[in-house]
Amino acid sequence: MSQNPNLFLSVGKQVKDEYGCSIGKIASFAVTPSGKFESVFIELGDGRCSKRSAEHLKFDGADITLISNIKAQSAILCDQIPLIWRKDQALKDLSEKKKISKEIYLELHTSFDGLLTQLKTEARALMEEIDDEIARCVDETKALNYALVHVELEHEIGKIDNQSYDIAFAMVQDNLKRLHTEKTDLELIKSKLSSMTLGEQAKIKGIETSKMSTLSSPGLPEPPVVVYVKEIGKTGI
Repeated sequence: MSQNPNLFLSVGKQVKDEYGCSIGKIASFAVTPSGKFESVFIELGDGRCSKRSAEHLKFDGADITLISNIKAQSAILCDQIPLIWRKDQALKDLSEKKKISKEIYLELHTSFDGLLTQLKTEARALMEEIDDEIARCVDETKALNYALVHVELEHEIGKIDNQSYDIAFAMVQDNLKRLHTEKTDLELIKSKLSSMTLGEQAKIKGIETSKMSTLSSPGLPEPPVVVYVKEIGKTGI
């Protein structure tokens, strides 16, 4: 995020996540002695303040979005892993062309290899975190589909009027769509990280380090996601 000298003007404004859900309002910022905005304090719905990295804020006109830690960390890893790998390959080429000494090559190669191992370890740990978030999306999707069934049943026997039914249906359906989008995003991020941690040269060379492009990963089937869609004039599940 580019530093904005008027960030304090954002105090009191609404902050949402990448999927449009309200997180809270900006309460304050932590600023370094040099004047750089380091952290943001967000007042949550229950009145508590949560400290987040100011670098994760994205401004689009009046809209303020907080990028998740998973997306922020994956973006760094997806930039650094191919970069370090390419540097190590370039170093090897220089050594083979006798442009650098064997001693310098071995020293720098050891440094690059160690850093690459560390980054891949971090990527695998992040993938485990992503797995937990995907499982959460699946569980919440299942629970919401059951919630729709109960709404349909109560509406069918006349305990819920049409207006209340429409409100309940719309709210649950919006959440189902959000969960579907979130789960899809998480699976794409995991697929990209998985491709890089395999260490296959062909895959590494095909990765753009400047943006989060979509990569498919063999052996990573997409779990089915049930999104309930209401047909006009019908109330059946």
